[in-house]
Amino acid sequence: MPRGAGLDAPGTLHRVMIRGIERRTIVDDEKDREDLVSRLGKLSEGTGNAIYAWALLSNHAPILIRSGPSGLSSFMRRFLSGCAAGYNRRHKRYGHLFQNRFKSIICEEDPCFMELVSTIHLKPLRAGLVDTLRRLNRYRWSGHSALPGTRKNSWQDRKYVLKWFGSRQSVARKAHLEFIKKGVDQGRRPELVGGGLIRSPAGWSDVKSLRKSEIFERVTNGFSAPATL
Repeated sequence: MPRGAGLDAPGTLHRVMIRGIERRTIVDDEKDREDLVSRLGKLSEGTGNAIYAWALLSNHAPILIRSGPSGLSSFMRRFLSGCAAGYNRRHKRYGHLFQNRFKSIICEEDPCFMELVSTIHLKPLRAGLVDTLRRLNRYRWSGHSALPGTRKNSWQDRKYVLKWFGSRQSVARKAHLEFIKKGVDQGRRPELVGGGLIRSPAGWSDVKSLRKSEIFERVTNGFSAPATL
């Protein structure tokens, strides 16, 4: 479930997980997938929420997101209600589509940002939706394909992600692919499921410090400027 108002501060990095109710599917066909991803993109652009990583599987979807000026809960409420309404209308059904709205974990950015992106983007490969990294590079229903540039998602903040891998785009793209190859070899990373969850009072002070940070200033002023490559 969403955290309290204090944990919903603009500029906070969240690992969000949405799941189908009773583990049911949240997408049945290409139209469902197109609608969900389109809504995610349009709403993120319109609200100043930065999307760094995402993957769409049949009954769940992880998203790495930095909350915008209105916080995460407002964004997710609009996103999920729109997806559910569209799905129910297309499939002539009623009732809930998602389980408990969504789950959100606050992440420590500096020690594990790259690993979080890699873990989320490798999900289709580990779930067997694609069988090679080469196919993942072109897979439509994951944010990974935007990083090497094989697919375009104008709303996905690929520049900020690539900045972690190098100051020049060509170098950063190569370094990112090498990093994700190592992620494939390492297998699942249970220690990253929590995303560097901040549990202690000392850890929470890091979240509150976002209020004074450059990132917080950008999102509260209505935008999150991408890094320059």
